[in-house]
Parts: sequence; structure tokens; C-alpha cells
Amino acid sequence: MLRKNFFALALMLSALLSIGPALAVQPDEILKDPALEARAREISRVLRCPVCQGENIDDSNAEVSRDLRLLVRERLQAGDTNSQVIDYITARYGEYVLFEPEKRGANLLLWYLGPGALIVALIGGFFYVRSRRAASEGPAQPDLSDDERKRLNELMGE
Repeated sequence: MLRKNFFALALMLSALLSIGPALAVQPDEILKDPALEARAREISRVLRCPVCQGENIDDSNAEVSRDLRLLVRERLQAGDTNSQVIDYITARYGEYVLFEPEKRGANLLLWYLGPGALIVALIGGFFYVRSRRAASEGPAQPDLSDDERKRLNELMGE
């Protein structure tokens, strides 16, 4: 009985979570022209909510995201291209609203620092493992002469 209730609760929660982002865009925001609405959705996917930070403006219920969605649709109705709309919003809110900032200036450091650190760590790890392996093998022992071998056997009691 407890398993059935838990399963039913899990299904209801997953259903509620899956429809959450779909409710962010209100019906009064949707444009009548399907082509313009498709362009607005495409632009909204690349713009980050300034409040939520991890969601695009289509998925966010924050008031500023609603304002940005309306601004995108307003600019599209005014005849702007997708890049003009993105440039306009970036000029007002900064590059922070872009999920993928342009690869120039200080952003280059952010784009390439992660992969560069990974490469340095892999090279360092390679040399560390190599040095540990050499240390565990120890120095090479020279072969014993016959006299040394006899003396060793005497000392060992053999």
C-alpha cells in the first residue's frame, strides 16, 4: 500500500515538474504570427534570466523574464532581426544575459581556462604516475659475482 502511494506521489510530482517551464510563457505574451513566435522562442532560448541565472527567459517565472519576453516580441514586431534583438538586450543588460557570451576579450580567458587547466592537470598526473612507478621499482640491483654469491649464502646459512 505504501509503495503504491509513493509511486502515485512520484508520478504527480514528475508531472508537475515537467509542466512547470511550459507555464512560464503566458498566453497573452504569445504572438499571433507563428513565424514571429517561433523566432521569439528561438531568441528566448539563448537569453538567461537575470534573476534565476540557470534558466532561459522562456522557462523562468520571474517578472524580469516576462519583461524580457515582451521586449523580445516587441522588437520582433518592430522588424528587428534575431541578432539585432539579441544585441539590443545585451546592450541594456550586459553580456551576462547570454548563455554563451562572445569569444573575445576577457571572455576568451573564461572559454579556454577550463580546458587549459584540464590539459595541465592531465600532463601533471601523467608525470606524477610515471615518477611513482619509477620510485616503486627502486634502483636496479647489480648482478652478484660468484664470490659474492657464495659469501651471501654463507651469511644466510645455506
